[in-house]
Amino acid sequence: MQIVRNNQKGFTLVEMLVAVALFGIVMLVAVGTLLSLVTASHKAQALQSVINNLNITIDSMSRNIRQGTNYHCGSSGDPRTTLDCPPPGADAFSFLPYSNGAVPPPTTMYCFVGGSGGGYIARLTDGSSSCDQTDLTFARLTAPEVSITSMTFYVFGSTTGGGGDMNQPEVVMVIKGTARVGGTNIATTFHIQTTDVQRVLDI
Repeated sequence: MQIVRNNQKGFTLVEMLVAVALFGIVMLVAVGTLLSLVTASHKAQALQSVINNLNITIDSMSRNIRQGTNYHCGSSGDPRTTLDCPPPGADAFSFLPYSNGAVPPPTTMYCFVGGSGGGYIARLTDGSSSCDQTDLTFARLTAPEVSITSMTFYVFGSTTGGGGDMNQPEVVMVIKGTARVGGTNIATTFHIQTTDVQRVLDI
């Protein structure tokens, strides 16, 4: 009688268990990393959305300022009169908005409102000379996720209204702050500076 021996070797049960365990650990780490990347991507997109909203707000302010006249820097005096303010500047700015009517509308004011939890940019459209938070036209422009630490206006060339100084009125806005994704520690600081020149010729 001839005995045929099978020389083929296989995996033992212990080797199989070790291989499955290692595969499970690798997959667990890979899935955890993937989920972390997806979460970070969502937070980055949310932060980008906050920054985009801030840019839209500032762009709207710049467009309104360029179309306006009678630039008045600061919150003192008659906001309908022109008033320059070189450095150190002021945290409020008024102007007469564009109008096709014979009677000009009330002045619009942009101002910085500070606070312990961070400040924000506000707007009043009733001709106010101060940043009155109880005013019916008072409106917050920046989102709660945006914390403004400082906003400074500089106005040049507006005081000699009606021309003659060869300087076209212009406004420089400098805004500093932090944008944060709500409920997270994802944040970025920003420093924005923009210059707006009055479209109506006044040189």
